Amino acid sequence: MAETTAETPVADVEETSAVEETSAEETHGAEETHGAEEYTTESLASRFGDPQPASGLGRRKNAIARVRIVPGSGQWKINGRALEEYFPNKVHQQEVNEPFKVLELDDRYDVIARIRGGGTSGQAGALRLGVARALNEADVDNNRGPLKKAGFLSRDDRAVERKKAGLKKARKAPQYSKR
Repeated sequence: MAETTAETPVADVEETSAVEETSAEETHGAEETHGAEEYTTESLASRFGDPQPASGLGRRKNAIARVRIVPGSGQWKINGRALEEYFPNKVHQQEVNEPFKVLELDDRYDVIARIRGGGTSGQAGALRLGVARALNEADVDNNRGPLKKAGFLSRDDRAVERKKAGLKKARKAPQYSKR
């Protein structure tokens, strides 16, 4: 009987150390997962740094937008009016907000813009380009890549084609009559 009692504590010690190793591995794995969560939530400010004021100029068709962004809470002032008031169309509001969505910077900047010329579609395109250029200027290292990939930093230079002599519109000819 003395032999069995001597073997039992050795087995208990081995089982205990195996349990300790397993709990240490589980704890280590939990720390790694926790670290990944911290990166996505807490280090957003450190990844993008403190918001910096910046400005940009955007053009589309005949519209010109001068844009200033300042750190704030996401307020929009376009020619002294709110975004929803100036662009009641939801498509134009979404188009203007796209640079912030791509960079995940919603509600971190206030936007002050002066727009003149063109129609609503051209003004929305000009404002989007101005906002993208201002965000690029605020933090070139972190913002340029995603904005460039999304195509927000290049100007859309399409414009209405002029009317030609002898035609009804730019390319539409009058109806041909054989007799």
